[in-house]
Amino acid sequence: MLLGEPCAQAQPLAVATEPAAGTELYLEVVLNQTPSGKLLPFVSRGGALYARVADLRQLGFALAGQPGEQMLALAELPGLKVRFDSRLQRIDLDAPLALLSLATTRLESARATALPLSPTASGLLFNYDLYAAHGRDGSQLSAAQETRLFGLGTGVVSNTMITRLLSTGGGTSNDGWRGESVRLDTSWQASWPESMLTLKVGDSVTGSLGWTRSVRLGGVRVGSDFGLQPYRTITPQPAFFGEVTVPSTVELYVNGLKQYSGQVPTGPFQLRSNPGISGAGNAQIVITDAFGRSSMMTLPFYNTQQLLSAGLTDWSASMGAVRLQYGQRSFSYDGTPVVSASLRRGISDRFTLEAHAEGSTEVRNGGLGGLWLLGTAGVISAAAAYGAARGEHGSQWALGYRWNRANLFLDLNTQRTRGEYRDIASTYGQNPARVSDRASAGVNIPWMGSLGVSYVRLAYPRGDDARYAGLSWSRQFGNRLLLNASLNRSLTGRKDLGLFFGLSYGLEARVTASTSVQRDQGRTSVGVDISSPVPSDGGWGWRAQLRDDGGDRGAQAEAGWLGRYGRANVGIASSSGNTYGYGNASGSLVLMNGNMFTARDVNGAFAVVSTDGVAGVPVKLENRVVGTTDDRGMLLLTRLNAWQRNKLSIDPMDLPANVRVGQVDQNATPSDRVGTVVRFAISPVRAAVIVLHDASGQPLALASRAQDAEGSGAEAIVGYDGEVYLDTLQMHNHLRVQSPEGRACHVRFDYPAATDSVPRIGPLTCTVQTAP
Repeated sequence: MLLGEPCAQAQPLAVATEPAAGTELYLEVVLNQTPSGKLLPFVSRGGALYARVADLRQLGFALAGQPGEQMLALAELPGLKVRFDSRLQRIDLDAPLALLSLATTRLESARATALPLSPTASGLLFNYDLYAAHGRDGSQLSAAQETRLFGLGTGVVSNTMITRLLSTGGGTSNDGWRGESVRLDTSWQASWPESMLTLKVGDSVTGSLGWTRSVRLGGVRVGSDFGLQPYRTITPQPAFFGEVTVPSTVELYVNGLKQYSGQVPTGPFQLRSNPGISGAGNAQIVITDAFGRSSMMTLPFYNTQQLLSAGLTDWSASMGAVRLQYGQRSFSYDGTPVVSASLRRGISDRFTLEAHAEGSTEVRNGGLGGLWLLGTAGVISAAAAYGAARGEHGSQWALGYRWNRANLFLDLNTQRTRGEYRDIASTYGQNPARVSDRASAGVNIPWMGSLGVSYVRLAYPRGDDARYAGLSWSRQFGNRLLLNASLNRSLTGRKDLGLFFGLSYGLEARVTASTSVQRDQGRTSVGVDISSPVPSDGGWGWRAQLRDDGGDRGAQAEAGWLGRYGRANVGIASSSGNTYGYGNASGSLVLMNGNMFTARDVNGAFAVVSTDGVAGVPVKLENRVVGTTDDRGMLLLTRLNAWQRNKLSIDPMDLPANVRVGQVDQNATPSDRVGTVVRFAISPVRAAVIVLHDASGQPLALASRAQDAEGSGAEAIVGYDGEVYLDTLQMHNHLRVQSPEGRACHVRFDYPAATDSVPRIGPLTCTVQTAP
């Protein structure tokens, strides 16, 4: 029944017999189809129900400014519908949201944090990349290598080098060889995932922003590293708001794709979800209430990776000496110490602050910038900086705008300097550009393809002012044919016009044929290429090419192979009348867990999988077979994601029947560039099916219990035909068997000396032992 419209029609209360003060009732309260879990007092007086203001506030009613002890007639609340069930002593209140003051329900993914890391094993890794070439004009040998030491204390020690040997005139004895070895980078790096902090000592590159420049230092760098928590969302997520009067199901669709589904209680709600797209889009929120009624809201939004979430800080600070002649000299550093620091801070989900400062005894430089989200109209960025060195000073300002949606994009940037603007990079190289302008726009129309236009201007102090405009087009026809074309024109100097047209067609069995024609600076180039790429999972690939570059003809043919232990390719090429052959090989050597492994080059995290000496066990990574264990029962996996869960598993169906397996899948979460050990406990067992008969030759009774009387004490149930399975047997065994009626018998037997399967033993006679 309904109360609150008139209350007298709702419930046949005994109004005439009620005392003047009314009748007090303690009722279970259901508000907007949601049990409140509260038992509250109500007063029935004169055919109407009353409640204290304080009790109604407990339920979520907005009754500001009224004394808590005041009795309020429910019929006085506009729009409130009341159903009173005297049998259940329950009252159902259906209130419009205007009467309620409910907390906003926040629907969003759980906040991601750092994952527990797998233990790092100690070891040494050596990556190598070898290259050799020989032709009429000479020979070349080169080797690039990385040595990595890990697991001895905190962090990773790494060193990279390159060695080159050259000869001229075909490498004859009269020409001789000349060579050099150059150290590239040496560093020690440690990370703390809980605080998203990384410290690097040695060679590094200073942090930078979109309007600053980096330099290579030998020293110390410390700063935030969001890659240490890869499941954490660091950019603002669009927020969608709504409200429901009864418990409902909320579903979020972004451009027609379902992104979220969940339950919400009565009241307002806020839904935050990563829409999975970048740029402008439309979200549809479908609300289905408890009665099956649905409604939909369409909300525009803009998602961007340029900003930081509110309260999040990204920073770095470096101090050291600038590296000179990198790649040419091993230990060349400037003696002047420098410092550099950059910071990005999410002030709100719509504004990210940027700041940068750097300096030395000669240079002073600093600036501020920011990025603003303009609703669904895109992102605008701006920055201003001041720099001075050796009596010269100047300023720099930058302005940018970016907007995109599924089939459109617009990107505008300009950066300019005034006066003699200086930074640390200008002390050791070229001064900043006086003018740097970039503009690009594009559209993707299914029937026409992708069309883009661009403009670039780059001018340096006391240098050339170069300006270019370009137009590009591409379109996919079906699954095989791709056409693309471009036009570029210089707007200064000779105003050269460049043209390019390319065609690519996919043949059967991973084979692709392509051709291109290019016209630039009065020179026409034509090329034809056919190739079958090396599969990423391993195997063979090849490529053949013919080209004519303005009358200079050439050709190239090569074959490549990727295997478990490395990568290799060989080829022959001809250009400008010179023919030469070349080849290269790359891979790694890993010493870990007391064993040596050979593998492809290892750039990230890796693991040694151990199956306790059992060889030939297939190992899966994310449910895909990636290798089998060797004769030592080990496999080196080199494609793990650092700081993330990597699911490793084995299939017990691939194992011999006479082994026991513990876990069949595990999650490995290694640190970056280090190795961990993942052990699958596999132990050999003596298992057998034993057939037991009684003294008369009949199978023992079903459900009898057989126990190892002298070994492990393991028990098993006797099944049909007197069969029982045990996997804890010894070479000599003694079983005690008890029937369901309590009668006991004994049997002794030997396990077969040599077997690689589960044998069937028996029938054996279980004899009853009598007391002496």
